[in-house]
Amino acid sequence: LPLLLEATLLRLGSGSHHPFYNGFYYNHIMNDKGSGQEKVVYFNGARLVVETPKDPVYSSSGTNVTLPCQYHYEPDRESKRKIRIKWSKLRDDYTKEQDVLVAIGKTYVAFGDFQGRAHLHQAGRREASLVVSDVRLQDDGKYRCEVIDGLEDESNVVDLRLQGVVFPYQPPRGQYRLNFHEAERACQEQGAILATFNQLFQAWSEGLDWCNAGWLADGTVQYPIRLPRKPCGGVHLAPGIRSYGPRHRHLHRFDAFCFSSALRGEVFYLDRLAGMTLEEAKQSCQDAGAEIARVGHLYSAWKFLGLDRCDAGWLADGSVRYPIAKPRANCGPEEPGVRSFGFPSKGRFGVFCYKER
Repeated sequence: LPLLLEATLLRLGSGSHHPFYNGFYYNHIMNDKGSGQEKVVYFNGARLVVETPKDPVYSSSGTNVTLPCQYHYEPDRESKRKIRIKWSKLRDDYTKEQDVLVAIGKTYVAFGDFQGRAHLHQAGRREASLVVSDVRLQDDGKYRCEVIDGLEDESNVVDLRLQGVVFPYQPPRGQYRLNFHEAERACQEQGAILATFNQLFQAWSEGLDWCNAGWLADGTVQYPIRLPRKPCGGVHLAPGIRSYGPRHRHLHRFDAFCFSSALRGEVFYLDRLAGMTLEEAKQSCQDAGAEIARVGHLYSAWKFLGLDRCDAGWLADGSVRYPIAKPRANCGPEEPGVRSFGFPSKGRFGVFCYKER
């Protein structure tokens, strides 16, 4: 044991280990001149400051967005070293950050899903803004802008929020049948992703009231209540988001809350005099150069394009629904929304088709 302890102390004292890693491998040559001699850098009294907007940046899927980030020194000074910039995306479940882009000077590398979609916007002096093109649903969230000048390392956060719609979803086989991973797939199959808590909260503030619990992207199970009532937590609880907290992602089963953003195409309705079966409906959409719409398509068209149709139609998952933007007699409740007939095994209806532009 004494020999092991001595060897450990010698190894720690040798300085050969890496002290930390935050996304960059730091070279021991700090003057960037490649002279092979280490240079001791002393604090010169100037503080590096990274600034990002305090308010969220809003966008929608399919568009381009710029996440602003600038840096400066207090008091002002010129930096003679190459500035290193790193952008990363914070995860909802607080696990390891997702690398987005790293840059030194004008050279940069983007990672993962951001390859070919992310680059720096450096139009001004000391600007480190990130440009993301063809925004996707999963791009929603918080991003860290990190600036490194020698031994100085400062960062700040930008909140990117996609304008979208949250909708509850349960599969054809009934209520509370999805574990977390099945809920993820179910939303993806409907042209959506699992909603975040912030997205559910925004939907609740806009009027969403739903008494069935559903998975969110962070692995928690929650549901939004505007009108307290006995089956939904009790009449004495205030309105709000009811939470079951984190649940076991394989064993526990609930519904899902899905999130979809603006469409890149259009949703339109087709019908025949005698209606159509589900298979006939799919073929009709194909004949029209489109595909049968998914649930996320219908909600997005209702939310962003004002789609209003009092005729029920098939969707890709086998459900029958119709969107009402202007409530009226014989078209369901007094509130706007997407009405559902469930998953009928028989019957003939029209169909909602989706065609990308």
